[in-house]
Amino acid sequence: MTTTGPIRSICCIGAGYVGGPTMAVIADRCPHIQVTVVDLNAERIAAWNHDDLARLPVYEPGLDAVVGRARGRNLHFTTAVDDAIAGADMIFLSVNTPTKTRGVGAGQASDLRWIEASARQVAAAANGHTIVVEKSTLPVRTAEAVKTILSAAQGTAGGTKTFSVLSNPEFLAEGSAIGDLENPDRVLIGGEDETAIESLASVYGQWVSQERILRTNLWSSELSKLTANAFLAQRISSINGIAALCEATGADVREVGRAIGTDSRIGSKFLQAGPGFGGSCFQKDILNLVYLCRHYGLEQVASYWESVVGLNTWQQQRIARLVVNNLFGTVSGKRIAILGFAFKADTNDTREAPAISICRDLIEEGAQLAIVDPKVGDQQITLDLGRPPVDPATAARGVPLGGDGTWIPAESVVEAARGADAVLILTEWQEYRHLDWGAIAAVMRQPAWLFDARAVADAEAARAAGLNVWRVGEG
Repeated sequence: MTTTGPIRSICCIGAGYVGGPTMAVIADRCPHIQVTVVDLNAERIAAWNHDDLARLPVYEPGLDAVVGRARGRNLHFTTAVDDAIAGADMIFLSVNTPTKTRGVGAGQASDLRWIEASARQVAAAANGHTIVVEKSTLPVRTAEAVKTILSAAQGTAGGTKTFSVLSNPEFLAEGSAIGDLENPDRVLIGGEDETAIESLASVYGQWVSQERILRTNLWSSELSKLTANAFLAQRISSINGIAALCEATGADVREVGRAIGTDSRIGSKFLQAGPGFGGSCFQKDILNLVYLCRHYGLEQVASYWESVVGLNTWQQQRIARLVVNNLFGTVSGKRIAILGFAFKADTNDTREAPAISICRDLIEEGAQLAIVDPKVGDQQITLDLGRPPVDPATAARGVPLGGDGTWIPAESVVEAARGADAVLILTEWQEYRHLDWGAIAAVMRQPAWLFDARAVADAEAARAAGLNVWRVGEG
């Protein structure tokens, strides 16, 4: 066990969806601690430092106000990584850990290159005793690798360089991250050094009650994060499977969800049917769990969790096929308005968004998509779909029958729907609950459809406007 004084300076490596908001809240609630967020991406750091808080690189309701209060006081964003590491008592590792795309474990195992690179940089640049905190979602026993890298540096710098490693996984829901940070269900800290654990607990203890700060060993903490996401994703796949059965039998998945959700053993959360889960964590973490189970010879367990991902993919393919089938078996040359591209409302994150695979399937079928989203820009959609939008003149001529599918950006729902055969809602933005379906139907080609994959639109108003309506999970 090592001794350490009060935490005065924190460095976070990684200025993304987790690192930025987490450090902003810590700085806001702990004005006596200097918090520095570092990243090698100069463009991202510049966006965090931009005078216009509406241009922060991460969109989260309430984040702009938190950053506005703390930035320049005790919250700093910089590309000077080594300097920030050298001056920190505690360092958070909050870098990307995507699924490997090649090599051993490709398609399931986590790519830990950035974690290793960060650990090596910390080992080289740190001074004195430093508490290193895993914040990224990581496979079980990654802390062992981090400890091995750091231990190689211990005893250098005149014998004054020492480290403690903790696991402190995030449990944030994008779209409500600030509320989740300010009033968490729990804060989980895993480690072996009790002094280091209490140092981190004292930081969170500035605003989180002690009964909500859970202490475990390192391995339980790492596995808890994967397990939490796997259980939540499982509920989404489960209710989507029941939604398909409801459509076939005449039941209503919302009524079924409400009925089973009143059972205290089940609860009502994550029982809303939709186009499937997305985001940076769910699929990645389940596949990581599958890989770990297979590594330890637990094939039945691996197959079980793998089926959760399989059903999620099937749901997205099912929705694309349903659109095609209802539009007389073909969408070639037809315009379809896509409402929402982010993986969920109140975020600009599109990682693993259901809209990506659904839009790709429809484009492959020859459709012309007009895509509108309140927070996702054309550049991001281009990256996700792997193709740029067509120019306005080409779009005005339409898609020839049998030709390649395309997409164009739209500034409004009505603009997206102009000349369209269908409107497809893929993100549950609040504004889509109160659309003027009379005005929308008036600019569409008839007969026209509303495909509501989120069950958020006013279906009766859409029907009254003359549209055919499909809602997920409604028989």
